[in-house]
Amino acid sequence: MKYYNFDIVFQEIPDEVTLAVNITNCPHHCPGCHSPHLHNDIGMALDEQEIDKLLKQYGRQITCFCFMGGDANPQGVEQLAAYVRQKSRLKVAWYSGNAQLPQNFSKFDYVKVGPYQENKGGLKSHDTNQRLYRNLNGKPVDITSRFWK
Repeated sequence: MKYYNFDIVFQEIPDEVTLAVNITNCPHHCPGCHSPHLHNDIGMALDEQEIDKLLKQYGRQITCFCFMGGDANPQGVEQLAAYVRQKSRLKVAWYSGNAQLPQNFSKFDYVKVGPYQENKGGLKSHDTNQRLYRNLNGKPVDITSRFWK
């Protein structure tokens, strides 16, 4: 699994300061995708050593680590999410383009699901097909409406 870049963001996960890591080799190729360069298998390896570097550099500035993509290797995302949990007290999120929640939903604090559909818009649109779920005691709670304020 590789990543292209990352940024500290404030809008992807409500009430969290999030390090969003953009993973490449996206299998979805959604029409109207805002990041078509992430369709390609490019970038640097995202592994435990790279996560250690990111946590060392940004761990005190953030409250959440978000995997932006990774649908080509869901087991890899789950393994790295477990590693982030083991190494830090950060919340862990996954922005997935898959239509369904992952089987191992409980490994994450937040999961966004749904392929981007240009005519429905992203999470800020009331018409969106995408959903953001928060893990509350192992149960997914839809918090998408938090984006509509």
